[in-house]
Amino acid sequence: MQIAVFSARPYDRRFLEEANARDGAGQGFQFVHFDAALDVHTAALAQGCTAVCVFVNDRLDAPVLQALHALGVRAVLLRCAGFNNVDLAEAARLGFFVARVPAYSPEAVAEHALALVMTLNRQTHRAYNRVREGNFMLDGLLGRTLHGRTVGIVGTGKIGLATARIFRGMGCTVLGHDPYPSPDFEGVGESVGLDDLLARADIVSLHCPLTTDTQHLINDASLARMKPGAMLVNTSRGGLVDTHAVIRALKSRRLGHLAIDVYEQESALFFQDLSGEIIDDEAFQRLMTFPNVLVTGHQGFFTVEALQEISAITLGNLADFAAGRACANRVGAD
Repeated sequence: MQIAVFSARPYDRRFLEEANARDGAGQGFQFVHFDAALDVHTAALAQGCTAVCVFVNDRLDAPVLQALHALGVRAVLLRCAGFNNVDLAEAARLGFFVARVPAYSPEAVAEHALALVMTLNRQTHRAYNRVREGNFMLDGLLGRTLHGRTVGIVGTGKIGLATARIFRGMGCTVLGHDPYPSPDFEGVGESVGLDDLLARADIVSLHCPLTTDTQHLINDASLARMKPGAMLVNTSRGGLVDTHAVIRALKSRRLGHLAIDVYEQESALFFQDLSGEIIDDEAFQRLMTFPNVLVTGHQGFFTVEALQEISAITLGNLADFAAGRACANRVGAD
């Protein structure tokens, strides 16, 4: 069975092939790797393949799914937790097997959220550049002690829970909000309503999926409810945040700091080298002008352990499809 892997970077190839040699041995799986993202223009690359393996910025809307189906593709393997980039209704109509990686090394993303907070709070990114230039002045690098601060976790699933545990271990008061509260969170922090969390938290960290209900969860109204000078952290999905609303909050000094590992329009930017190009995304360029904004390129998941787990679960999902058996990670099934 041939599987077309889209948005395949060297690390994707390495870990998928290692998992295939270990877990897929004898099952006849053959990966065909493409650097290109999947969209209606690149779907033809899956000619001769039974399945496609995709990532967060690959597009699987109705036209793409129809094109894949016409080529004989019957399975979509998401090597990520989110599936907001898949038209599940159309996938079901066409009879696609769609499976994801629902959870992988939640500590990886949680630790990256902490790294963003620590870096932005203590200005270590700016200090690094200063010292390299022989400037050892401390003016402009003043931070706040995190011990005793209040951290609000929006979304208390596995990643949110791991993040909450880290901040509690640092001596922070932890608040959590989730429409489906995790019983495990009760031993870590206090479950509260979203408005209460926004009003009380010095740091708000987002760890929820992108759905129609959470699209632009952070907007002008919710930013106005946040504590003045608070820090907002997003390591989940870019669409949770209204970028233009955040820019307005930064300009008015209402929002004190912003740290993001995801961006609403990241599909045109992330996972590629644009260092020699002109980036014409005006909102992104505006964000980059603020000294109190820190952006990383969707690397929260990027650890050896997480990539090993993603590849192993993806191979397991593929094996379930090949064997025609039930798959616990299937999404959109009747």
